[in-house]
Amino acid sequence: MAESKHIGSSLGSFLSEEGLLNGVTAAAAKRVLAWQLQQAMEEKELSKSELARQLDTSRAAVNRLLDPENVSVSLQTMDKAARALGKRLVIHLE
Repeated sequence: MAESKHIGSSLGSFLSEEGLLNGVTAAAAKRVLAWQLQQAMEEKELSKSELARQLDTSRAAVNRLLDPENVSVSLQTMDKAARALGKRLVIHLE
């Protein structure tokens, strides 16, 4: 039986070798941000419709913002939503 070249490698190195690391990292970050926004909405008892009103946008746009699969939401939109929920969007490079 042939041995896999990935046995013993880390998930990060495997994803990097396969050219998938950037996409997976972006998707993971969006999932976390969407979850955090949803949690903040629940804490404030704020509906999607009310958040849309505060952001001067549509409920469909809020649905895209909260969709963990949609990684195309702009940082400006994420920041605006965070501020509407009394939060700050903090981004850093490692």
